[in-house]
Amino acid sequence: MSMLTVELGDRSYPIHIEAGLLSKPAVLSPYIKGPLAVIITNDVVAPLYLEKAKAACGDVHIETIIIPDGEQHKSLEQFGVIMTRLLEMNAARDTTLIALGGGVIGDLCGFAAASYQRGVPFIQVPTTLLSQVDSSVGGKTAVNHPLGKNMIGAFYQPVFVAIDTDTQSTLPAREFAAGMAEVIKYGIIYDKNFFKWLEDHADKLKTLETKTLADAIYRCCEIKADVVAKDEREGGLRAILNLGHTFGHAIEAEQGYGNWLHGEAVAAGTVIACQAAEALNWMDASESRRVIALMAAFDLPVAGPDSMNKDAYMKHMRRDKKVEAGNIRFVIPQGIGHAVVTKDVSDEILTQLLR
Repeated sequence: MSMLTVELGDRSYPIHIEAGLLSKPAVLSPYIKGPLAVIITNDVVAPLYLEKAKAACGDVHIETIIIPDGEQHKSLEQFGVIMTRLLEMNAARDTTLIALGGGVIGDLCGFAAASYQRGVPFIQVPTTLLSQVDSSVGGKTAVNHPLGKNMIGAFYQPVFVAIDTDTQSTLPAREFAAGMAEVIKYGIIYDKNFFKWLEDHADKLKTLETKTLADAIYRCCEIKADVVAKDEREGGLRAILNLGHTFGHAIEAEQGYGNWLHGEAVAAGTVIACQAAEALNWMDASESRRVIALMAAFDLPVAGPDSMNKDAYMKHMRRDKKVEAGNIRFVIPQGIGHAVVTKDVSDEILTQLLR
């Protein structure tokens, strides 16, 4: 069992990481605020974990909202479905929403919790690697729009994050690999020793060795909790968590949400960011090769789609949330273990990288 806390004053909350956590009786019940809890999940996760999640809530009355699986359903349409269902069941301000699923469910449920009656408590129960190491922690909630990813949302913190590492056993290999892109990201932006540890433990991670997987998840959550505590609303430091995302979100939007998984797009975007770092003489080519090799070890893409040129990237990147006064700000590594947010990526470099 591992516990850590996201330190945000009176909005601080614990993260509990443990194999078999969902099988513990009433593990969620201390964080349910009123007589009703609503589990929001999808049609893939529900058959696997819904009954366990209900049991983890103890004696509280449970309602469920099940939406279709897939990134394309992280939408205003499904947000509206959830709002309607909450109203129909007379959910009140002390109703607790529980996100049971991956990043799509967590983001959608969190945005619903932030919006319903101007805010109700919610619990994150992430079931994918990507959501366990990234999207369930930190309070970013959103839905997508056809013109841009995560452009409609709110900062809204959960009251508890429950991470059962055993859920990785039912995760498709492609989804696990996509999660590893976010794991690798933490080493590049924050901790070169963790990056080296990932290189040394790649084989054990691929076989889902229990302790190795739990250690990786814990370190990622520890890094993110530290960054979020210092910069909750992305005024500065927190933006480094978006390494690879400016390019990656453009890939997702251009290719159609769900055709490239988020982590796959982030992997390709991270490699592009490393190549930009090389062009700026901020990163040695040997370090870029290490990043590419580690991504490739998990069968992740190390280049964007052949069908995308610079114009295809730019039309989406100009809508990126890091744009300031018309200038795109990029997260660029300065060697493995440190990254910065910069406007210094010239049009010439972008032309070279995105042709």
